[in-house]
Amino acid sequence: MAKKQKKATPTRVPTKHQLSKWQRQAKIRRIVIIAAVVFLAGILSWVGYESYQDYRDRVGILHDVVIEVNGVSFTMEYYVKMLEVYLDAYTQDMDPASIPYMAGSIADMVDDGIIYDELLRQGAENLGIEVTTEEIDAGLTERGWSNDRVYRDIVSTFLLQEKFGEYFVSNLTDTMEQAHVQVMLVESEEVADEVIAKIEAGSNFTALAEEFSYNSSTEGDLGWLPQELMPNTLIADAAFNLTVGEISQPIYDESTTKDVGYWLIEVTYKQDDEIKARAMLLGSEAEAEQVKAELVSQNFSYLAMEYSQHQSKNSGGELGWLKQGAMNSTAFDQVAFKLPLNQVSDPSKDESIQTTGGYWLVNVVDRGERQLEEDVKEGLRDKHFNDWFEEWKANSTIENLLDEEKKSWAVDRVLQGR
Repeated sequence: MAKKQKKATPTRVPTKHQLSKWQRQAKIRRIVIIAAVVFLAGILSWVGYESYQDYRDRVGILHDVVIEVNGVSFTMEYYVKMLEVYLDAYTQDMDPASIPYMAGSIADMVDDGIIYDELLRQGAENLGIEVTTEEIDAGLTERGWSNDRVYRDIVSTFLLQEKFGEYFVSNLTDTMEQAHVQVMLVESEEVADEVIAKIEAGSNFTALAEEFSYNSSTEGDLGWLPQELMPNTLIADAAFNLTVGEISQPIYDESTTKDVGYWLIEVTYKQDDEIKARAMLLGSEAEAEQVKAELVSQNFSYLAMEYSQHQSKNSGGELGWLKQGAMNSTAFDQVAFKLPLNQVSDPSKDESIQTTGGYWLVNVVDRGERQLEEDVKEGLRDKHFNDWFEEWKANSTIENLLDEEKKSWAVDRVLQGR
């Protein structure tokens, strides 16, 4: 008997509602998977970034180029090592607790030092000045230093400085035209005329310079000097154009600095031990007298803005409330704190401050072709070197990428290693 066949189970067709539900579930699964992948990628990126930053902080930044001089590069590692050398040199006798406070200032010097040294080495090559490998090796041995680029560069610079001196001295002639001059800088044309009258009456030039000159770096008898070593071009022109024995007429120099000034002060309020004041600082007694006379018809603030050499000129000379000592001038205090209200003082001389502008008097004692003395040779050597170096630097390509953040990082690294 034949077996009875089973009926085939009909395939169930999903309803539209079920299809929609399954599609939503599949879409949610895809979103979850994508979100998980993005999250994991973010975690890995963050971990990688932190690891990279940690590497940068510990090692990576050391390989960054921070200075470049005419194509020669210097890395942060080089800068850090040079900073260590500078710190050792400048703080060897210092209390260790004070070193961190000095480190920032020293760090500001190091980049200039690196640039200077590299310009020196490159410039020496252009001039044919050479330091041999054997000389550098001997210098390292003498100082007990390792054969590191930083130390080799330092020794090279020391040796080059000596050779530069020899080079520029060797280019000097044995003799040169020179002038023997006496000079003084006086505060005004009126004083210059007074000094000339005294000299013509027989007074000694250098003795008068001690009394009337207010430029301590350039006064009195300068001895014999060639034209290019004269203190400035005004003195040089007079020294090599006047007749021997002749004293120049007053030569005005608007840029020179002198150690004297004159205050005009007005006190507008007083309260206990304080005053409210305004003031002008003038370059000479004659100028101060002239400005005070103008106050009869002109406003104090207006004249202060026009004539005063004090930093308060832009605010019309207003100084605000002051206690004694606030102006760091005994001459100012002696007048201001005794002055009646709303009365302008007479010109008050102050030799503790500086003003610009003055008149040179030049006395040509003698002039002629002379043998160069050793100190004059040294002066010419230094001038010729400085002139050459400034020109070489101006024609060089220098890139300094060090900012305060990088310098601070270097300082912290050096201090942590001490």
